[in-house]
Amino acid sequence: MAEAAAPPAGAAANSWEKLAGFGVDIPFVRHLGFELTQFAAGQSEITYTAQPAHLNSYGVTHGGALMTLLDVSMATAARSDSPEQGVVTIEMKTSFMHPAVGPLLARGTLVHRTATMAFTQSTIFDAQGRACASAMGTFKFLKRPPGSTTALSGAGRASPTATISTD
Repeated sequence: MAEAAAPPAGAAANSWEKLAGFGVDIPFVRHLGFELTQFAAGQSEITYTAQPAHLNSYGVTHGGALMTLLDVSMATAARSDSPEQGVVTIEMKTSFMHPAVGPLLARGTLVHRTATMAFTQSTIFDAQGRACASAMGTFKFLKRPPGSTTALSGAGRASPTATISTD
């Protein structure tokens, strides 16, 4: 089975550079072609158009791609409040309501935060404005390793000094 090519490093790749302090290259997000269009004041928006390799057997966007879009839009909404910190997903509840076809828009919202946790929600809309999927999630804020803005090194490998703990 041939490996799918990553989308060109154009607008989608450049949109993540706007995220001050984002600091981590996420190859899967880059592969899917998510484009971050809003990142401020507890809100995020990400656009996405599924490629043929991202569809299920019914020809609609695969649920795994939709869950990733929801997860990333909630994480960026949480991080928009504290971009110098990272977040990890603790819990996520997803509902699928309508087949997702064509260009999609995920809107993430930071609902509440504490010193260490973020409570978020996100909805994915199709081009007609129909809600296709929604999620609620809980994220834990993490501090970056000292002297580093990234938890990755080299070809996407985790740095040995980049310890991630949910303790």
